[in-house]
Amino acid sequence: MKSSYLSIAARYLALTLVALLTMGPFLWLLSTALKSGSENIFQYPPSLLPAQPTLENFWRVIETQPFLIYLKNSVLVAGLAVAANLIFASLAAYPLARMEFRGKNLIFILLLSSMMIPFQLLMIPVYNIAINLGLQNSYLGLVLPHACTAFGVFLMRQAFLGIPRALEESAMIEGLSRLQIWWHVLLPLVKPSLATLAVFSFIGVWGDFLWPLIILDDPGYYTLPLGVNRLANTFSMDWRLVAAGAVFSILPILAVFIFSQKYFIEGAMRGAVKG
Repeated sequence: MKSSYLSIAARYLALTLVALLTMGPFLWLLSTALKSGSENIFQYPPSLLPAQPTLENFWRVIETQPFLIYLKNSVLVAGLAVAANLIFASLAAYPLARMEFRGKNLIFILLLSSMMIPFQLLMIPVYNIAINLGLQNSYLGLVLPHACTAFGVFLMRQAFLGIPRALEESAMIEGLSRLQIWWHVLLPLVKPSLATLAVFSFIGVWGDFLWPLIILDDPGYYTLPLGVNRLANTFSMDWRLVAAGAVFSILPILAVFIFSQKYFIEGAMRGAVKG
């Protein structure tokens, strides 16, 4: 019994250490953003707790840079990209999981193979396509590369495979079409997987720096990653402001995960049980 308690204590201690290591950079970033101008952020030994916490750095960032515009652009682009990915990925996954047709396995293999190709290899042709379509400096140009991902199709296919075919056959007997079955029967049953895909898509789009940097040259369309980079170039001598801008860009990701963690964890556990 004593050894069991020691084992549990050791596990919790290890988890606590991992949590501290994971949260450490964010806590240090937040501490730097809250420190006043009279404090030395490079002092040794370093101090995590600000001596005089202040929100002045956040207000200075908002006053000197159009961060609210960057925030609006990021929210709009991320929201549209996540919605498009959920719809198109689940639509593409449905026939791969529930229908029989020639070449289905080949298409799925090609889909999985495309996940191994880094975006840097596709960057130039995607850019040429966007320019030819007149998508430079537009929200549509920012959204389209994220509108449907191979990972999303794979994840939704695996979720659809876990649903009994009897439900689909019953719906067909009732006269529902394939599209109605997808919308009314299958999607409500894979909400955890949809939430998981939404979180991953949101994090990927929200933190994307390379593609907006390539397709945009109008600051009015800048997203938060570009805004933080511009802030770092403008205030390279005052890392308090840079840290405040970085905290601005991180908080929405934390909020999305907190509100969706129930479905996210449920989807992860379901996949682990199926494993």
